[in-house]
Amino acid sequence: MLGEKLDPRKVFGQAVTDLAVENEAIVVFSADSGKSSGFGAFSKKNANRYFECGIMEQGVIGMAAGMATTGKIPVFCAIAPFVTARPYEMFRNDIGYMRQNVKIVGRNCGITYSDLGATHQSLDDFGIIRMIPDVVILAPQDPTEIKTAVKAMIDYQGPVYMRIGNPKIPVIFEETPFEIGKARVIQDGTDLTIISTGSMTATVIEVAKELKQNGYKIRVIGLPTVYPLDEKCIRYSAKKTEKVMTVEEHYVEGGIGTMVCELLSDMKNVRVKRIGIPNEYATTGGYEEVLSHYHLDCEGIKQSAMRFLAED
Repeated sequence: MLGEKLDPRKVFGQAVTDLAVENEAIVVFSADSGKSSGFGAFSKKNANRYFECGIMEQGVIGMAAGMATTGKIPVFCAIAPFVTARPYEMFRNDIGYMRQNVKIVGRNCGITYSDLGATHQSLDDFGIIRMIPDVVILAPQDPTEIKTAVKAMIDYQGPVYMRIGNPKIPVIFEETPFEIGKARVIQDGTDLTIISTGSMTATVIEVAKELKQNGYKIRVIGLPTVYPLDEKCIRYSAKKTEKVMTVEEHYVEGGIGTMVCELLSDMKNVRVKRIGIPNEYATTGGYEEVLSHYHLDCEGIKQSAMRFLAED
């Protein structure tokens, strides 16, 4: 139901569990966090396809890569920095270099583990995983996209990294098939293009509504696929509005803002403003408080957009 708020981890875990009924190749790996990743039901229904490995993410990556060589489709989900930054070498060599059909999912992404501080926040995952050739990066924007992205991820032949959050997020889209590499044009406009991804998109939609009340026409582009970018859509939007603002729960450096700047660097008369977390060890606190601190709440994003729109 549109507007209903759901736990992204539960939606993710249920989607994998449902697909596993028909696809016996799906196996699940856990690093002492299976229930938190939404795999409670999977572990009970498929005990012989569920592998609890303890807190040894580097080893889990290698085990998953090995399992993939037998024709299985391993899904490994844990806290985002612990499946990206901690086992980066294994991710790069065992999965990326060998192009194994492994699906890595980082939950509690961005600053959603806000109260546990910088060690548990994942603000660099887009940047570092993008450096591994041929790894698809997904960041579904609402519960319906999480469900359909899981199916697309399983159907895709090759390594995939997906990030999902922790707090409940609203349903903002009707369910449609997920196409890897395809952006979603949520709203059309001519004054400014705002590009967002993940759970930030729901906030950006609200920002666009408020800006409309001020007379601005905002083109809103959602990126459920972070890499590869939908280059055609983004370049068309940049040409149409000439001003592009990226919004993400990631460091300003290395995320979608950086990728968009690289893509549009050869286009004349196009300006890009990047909104995200500065390159620092982020502060701790309540999630909404930390978002507000970094001006990633509705009011903060709106004010950034207003200043950008006012620039000549």
